[in-house]
Amino acid sequence: MVDSRMAIRLVAIGCIIGALAGVTLLLCTTPEWQVTEDGRVEYPPVKLDYSAKMIEAADTYTLSEVSYKSRDAQIAGLLRIPTDANRRVPGVVVLPGATVSKEGEQGLAKYLCSLGYASIALDQRNLGIIDIQSDLERFVNNEEPTEHKMVHDALVAAAVLRDQPEIDPDRIVYAGESNGARFAIIACALDPEARGVIAISTCGYGIEAALASGRLVEPELIRFYKSIDPETYLSNVSPRRFVMLHSVNDTIIDYANAEQSYGKAHEPKALYTVTCTTHGYCSEMADALKTELAGMVGVA
Repeated sequence: MVDSRMAIRLVAIGCIIGALAGVTLLLCTTPEWQVTEDGRVEYPPVKLDYSAKMIEAADTYTLSEVSYKSRDAQIAGLLRIPTDANRRVPGVVVLPGATVSKEGEQGLAKYLCSLGYASIALDQRNLGIIDIQSDLERFVNNEEPTEHKMVHDALVAAAVLRDQPEIDPDRIVYAGESNGARFAIIACALDPEARGVIAISTCGYGIEAALASGRLVEPELIRFYKSIDPETYLSNVSPRRFVMLHSVNDTIIDYANAEQSYGKAHEPKALYTVTCTTHGYCSEMADALKTELAGMVGVA
């Protein structure tokens, strides 16, 4: 996991490398990917190319293995859909934290299913582990950073949900844990059809603090670091709902960091705290998750 303090250290390293190399950083743009001057990644509308194979069929749900194309990779997912012959159900894109597989998110997926929500949980690239320094080098070389691709993976996952006849395409929410929540926030900001985002045990990278300190001055480095910081995109989530769930005893990301990111979010928003001594989703968050999903895309 990379917290705000680690990000600031990486910012400083990136500045030193850029200065020593004396490189002229290029505008990172291709016909299908770009970063704007103010540091926001952009993608064109998703082109859907996927396959699905049902692996379980029960009285109350179906479970399918999904494989879809996103940028330069095939992404695997598990698609769980509650059985309801009378209506189309809402859907949730579930993005795991670092080292967590799609199977590792099935406890949460089952809970969502019990509430009447479909979900797609992904095997994220590198199992959600990020390498900011390598992504910076790619950006410098006018190559698409992996973290940007992971945002695109989430956007395609939402498109897969919307393509299911059992799912209401107008009632899709992004949810993620830790690193996955960072991608969920950015994806929601880029997806105007999404109804909101639920960010569990996460925070931004605090790039604005690095800018204010004067440690980050090279314009293209600023553009890169802004492009991977979910705080850059908070204004684009609004007027959709932004929700954070965080334990005050989180073992990886300090609650104070989450609180700082929440303070930068626009209304409508909500922050729920619990006391479980873990990082990521815990059962103490269940009631808040149920309440917020009902408000965003509620099961009628």
